[in-house]
Amino acid sequence: MSEMVPLSVAVLTVSDTRTDETDRSGDLLVSGLQEAGHHFIEKRIVEDDVYRIRAIVAGWIADDSIQVVLTTGGTGFTGRDSTPEAITPLLDKTIDGFGELFRQVSYEEIGSSTVQSRCLGGLANGTVLFCLPGSTGACRTGWTRILREQLDSRHQPCNFANLVIPGRGQHGNS
Repeated sequence: MSEMVPLSVAVLTVSDTRTDETDRSGDLLVSGLQEAGHHFIEKRIVEDDVYRIRAIVAGWIADDSIQVVLTTGGTGFTGRDSTPEAITPLLDKTIDGFGELFRQVSYEEIGSSTVQSRCLGGLANGTVLFCLPGSTGACRTGWTRILREQLDSRHQPCNFANLVIPGRGQHGNS
């Protein structure tokens, strides 16, 4: 088996109330990606505002050193949840199967309440993005049941890592 190629990952927590001290979901994603051998680049917390979310993520998409963006929060239907509205216009391609699979595996844990998750995935400028719900349990499910494998360049028959590693897939807007 070949060696895992570490990816450079940024994490964004979308919340009107979380702080660095209370952001367990963002911390879980950072721990997971580091334990898997990836490079942690940056973690930020932003209030649930379409334009502030979009500005941060657009900057990360434009940064050639960042290959993966993970967000947590703002994917529900309540209050100011607006992560999908902020991220979708930035995507070159959507990864419809991510949201579908997330809801399938989440159903095993929370039943029909998973229908309220608007998590999504996509590709933009050679960067892969995954938007997860804000709960720590949902982030754990998304990371352990889907993302850990899909961001591992050794996972067969295919993975998203090989799409964002230069020279291995369809890096960039080609």
